Amino acid sequence: MALSENEKIAPPQHIAIIMDGNGRWAKQRGLPRTAGHAAGAEAFRRIANYCRTLGVRYLTVYAFSTENWKRSQEEIAGIMRLLRRYLEEALRDMEKNKVCFRFFGDLSKLSPELQELCARAETRSKDYDVQVNFCLNYGGRDEIVHAARAFAADVAAGKHAPEDLSEELLSKYLYSRDVPDPELIIRPSGEQRTSNFLLWQSAYSEYVFMNVLWPDFSPKHLDEAIAEYQRRNRRFGGA
Repeated sequence: MALSENEKIAPPQHIAIIMDGNGRWAKQRGLPRTAGHAAGAEAFRRIANYCRTLGVRYLTVYAFSTENWKRSQEEIAGIMRLLRRYLEEALRDMEKNKVCFRFFGDLSKLSPELQELCARAETRSKDYDVQVNFCLNYGGRDEIVHAARAFAADVAAGKHAPEDLSEELLSKYLYSRDVPDPELIIRPSGEQRTSNFLLWQSAYSEYVFMNVLWPDFSPKHLDEAIAEYQRRNRRFGGA
């Protein structure tokens, strides 16, 4: 069911997507997994552009998890090449697109070239209003451990006392600090699990699971997910 014109006026402020199904899409077509990731990258472009036309303020995508290093070196190299190409194009077209880039995850494991591209993209785009967050070498548990270690270091340095810790304060140590939690999280591909994605931030997110592989995900599918989200009654623990 597509959104009506009235429904399109107020989409969720923050949508997050687990971009799943690239490998299966390629296998169904007798193609290498890298071809699936290339098709998935095009799907991301489509959806990112469409989110901007809808007025979505934040889009967060699961680009590469801490567990994805278990894949073949060929597949990992292919994903990193696609990411590098995308960032190079984004930097070239930044003044036209006016999108702010943020990266959630431990970027230290990426190549120096990719780290530099990520840093340049964040710095050059920091004043734009529409924001895309790439979860890159990211895991939800790893993020919480990273935040706890950072808080513990500040306690050791005398900047905080242990009893200062609250949900609000811990949130400031997360990769997503200053970004509102996603109202809607979409997982295509037919799988129905969170896969270590935004574990802290998704406490009250609405999940929509869809039986479509990510490379085939279209604006129509996003409309359907938003329509499903808008039919739900979000009570946040209340009656």
